Amino acid sequence: MARRNVRHMVTRVDTAGTVPSVRRSPDSVAAEEPLEIRVGPAGPGKRSPLAVTMRTPGDDLDLAIGFLLTEGIIGGADDVHTAQLCAGDDTPNTYNVVDVVLSPGVAAPQTDPTRNFYTTSSCGICGKASIDAVRTRSRFDVTADPTVVPAGLLVELPDRLRAGQVGFERTGGLHAAGLFTAEGKLVCLREDVGRHNAVDKVVGWAVREGRLPLAGHVLMVSGRASFELTQKATMAGIPILAAVSAPSTLAIELAKEAGLGLVGFLRGTSMNVYAGTQRISTD
Repeated sequence: MARRNVRHMVTRVDTAGTVPSVRRSPDSVAAEEPLEIRVGPAGPGKRSPLAVTMRTPGDDLDLAIGFLLTEGIIGGADDVHTAQLCAGDDTPNTYNVVDVVLSPGVAAPQTDPTRNFYTTSSCGICGKASIDAVRTRSRFDVTADPTVVPAGLLVELPDRLRAGQVGFERTGGLHAAGLFTAEGKLVCLREDVGRHNAVDKVVGWAVREGRLPLAGHVLMVSGRASFELTQKATMAGIPILAAVSAPSTLAIELAKEAGLGLVGFLRGTSMNVYAGTQRISTD
């Protein structure tokens, strides 16, 4: 299995004293490797490469299935016949390829030159040609979800998320996504160098557990709330997305359109509610 973090020798410099101190010591660094997702119909024949994402190894099947769900390629676990790590062409198993066989009757995705699925660890939609090319429609009606969460509970979620970030504790270089119930119970936490990958890993876990739609839940992310993360939340039927940093204009527009509660700058005792104020109780 590929490693999630790697030990490297570093030179540590401290300028606190009159003369800077310099010493060599090992440091844990978050792993970043490509993952190719191949998808095809049931039956003989090779699956076709659909996407390559730069990710931290681990929970790769969840990542692949979550990606397929949030991109609108599958609608749930029943649409996947098998998903497994496999070797690349003419190479031993590097644990960097996931092969997904769709269930009979599920259409394989069509390759579209305007919809380039190559992603990086920092941004999941950089290679896509336009917002029209990336906009997908959720199968779940988030507006029908009556979930309301007290503001006093929301401000506790960043610390609860941070307490579960084992990889960040070791490396300082991983984003996290945590799925909480409306009562504040953490039910799933995933880490990755890419914030979008961390969310896909959470969604993929939920797909494989048969939990969709994720009504009555809050998705808490350690970075900013981008358009893509907002879309992933709506695709999974999540009614509230909370982030420790800022949202983007497109994220706010999509949240308003989808009936999603969107919270940013959730730090300490304060927050900004950018959409869905009715979902945040201040009583």
